[in-house]
Amino acid sequence: MKWMRMYLVGYSIVLVGLISALWKMGVLERVGPAWTVIGIVIAIGLGVMASVAGSGTKETVEIDQKR
Repeated sequence: MKWMRMYLVGYSIVLVGLISALWKMGVLERVGPAWTVIGIVIAIGLGVMASVAGSGTKETVEIDQKR
């Protein structure tokens, strides 16, 4: 879980940098606020999916129950 958080923090920093660059170039003014929000939500979703997919190996744990 620790590496997943680090990945999301790094991804968020890259996303903020990209949005800042697009804003400075004037691209976001031409696109409009609705499409900007939609793009940000999609980018965050892709980041979450990538961090979960790369978060490590998934193992099945078997528990013996004594009754």
